[in-house]
Amino acid sequence: MSNVTMGQIKELRERTGSGMADCKKALVECSGDVDNAIEFLRKKGLAKAAKKAGRIATEGLVTSYIHSNGRIGVLLETNCETDFVAKNESFIEFTSDVSMQIAAMGAQFVRKEEVPESVIEAERQIRIETAKESGKPEKMLEKIVDGQITKWLKELCLLDQPFVKDDKKTIYDLQQSLVAKLGENISVRRFSRFELGEGLAKKEDNFAAEVAAEVAKMKN
Repeated sequence: MSNVTMGQIKELRERTGSGMADCKKALVECSGDVDNAIEFLRKKGLAKAAKKAGRIATEGLVTSYIHSNGRIGVLLETNCETDFVAKNESFIEFTSDVSMQIAAMGAQFVRKEEVPESVIEAERQIRIETAKESGKPEKMLEKIVDGQITKWLKELCLLDQPFVKDDKKTIYDLQQSLVAKLGENISVRRFSRFELGEGLAKKEDNFAAEVAAEVAKMKN
């Protein structure tokens, strides 16, 4: 087994959910280093996931999340290829985590391709004017604003947001890891987020911050 032990294989299986044969191969390739083997499996899984991206996914779940104070609610549709996967515990956990992510972080779009060019251009013009007023050199304005727009889009779009339970991963990373694990195309299709009194004149409360604080408690 090339100095790879059953204990290492067991640990890798528990940490990744991968099959024994894949774990053994990864550990052999990585000379028994479990952390490197995790990265090896991740890259392999993401490559497989990319091949599945074009497959039709019309099954899945519509899930809901209501924040404990009853002030924020989310409806989320997540698609997969079969109702068998829709009933899988890992798929259900994913939809629950994504619903909580939307409540906490207030995404407005699933992916950046959905953001209208008119919205992006309007935001760009605002930031250009702000940069000019701050006295930034003219020749640097475009580069500065491009960086700001890139960051703004990541905050706006669900799949690009860092996962609230593990900010080393994005929601896209989480989705692709699930594709690799379950062997089906999985896609976050759409969502709606409701905040009590949104759009009405009211006392200023940061409900999203409350959700984020609650998630932080769950992580500890």
